[in-house]
Amino acid sequence: MTAWQRSARVTGLVLGLALAGCGGSEDGESPADERLGGVAQPDTEIEAASSEPAPEVATFDEPVSVGIDARLRSDRRLMVEGTTNLPEATRLQVLVERELSGVRWQERTVVEAGGGFAAGPFGPGSGLPDGGYRITVNMPPASVQPSEVRARLGEEGQHLRGPLVQPSRHGLGQVISASQRFLVGSEPRHTTDQVEVMEVE
Repeated sequence: MTAWQRSARVTGLVLGLALAGCGGSEDGESPADERLGGVAQPDTEIEAASSEPAPEVATFDEPVSVGIDARLRSDRRLMVEGTTNLPEATRLQVLVERELSGVRWQERTVVEAGGGFAAGPFGPGSGLPDGGYRITVNMPPASVQPSEVRARLGEEGQHLRGPLVQPSRHGLGQVISASQRFLVGSEPRHTTDQVEVMEVE
């Protein structure tokens, strides 16, 4: 074999090895990442798990009840507590109004586990003067409630029912309003209304 033939044979062998190194796997297919353009593809099992529907939440199906209680602290400021069957985490607004002057104090609160809620203290630093007060507990529209509460009450509160339910003044569905009148003082005035009389602790 001449030197020229040996040189041509070696050159052909080198070119063959170089092409084999660039060609991918032995069966002639490109590597998986090249076939997919180098972008990792999601696993089909993970896709199936994420597409499962969220569990359904039971709608609210009983008349709304709200119980209001209040106590006068030693500084003559008012603490309001209550119970309700509204779902846990429902946002409420507690309002205390003095009947004689119309002065109001308000505070936001939420329904806790077990159906309780609390707000206060209400009143000026000098304490509440003797007289009549109205405590009102309102539930704002469902649109401002947490998602888990909306799921039970309806996006417009359409699952709410009972005598405490009323339409929102702003056309945002149904809301709740409950009120109770209280008389504060050691010698409250005579009244024929259904009220609770509170004295300083």
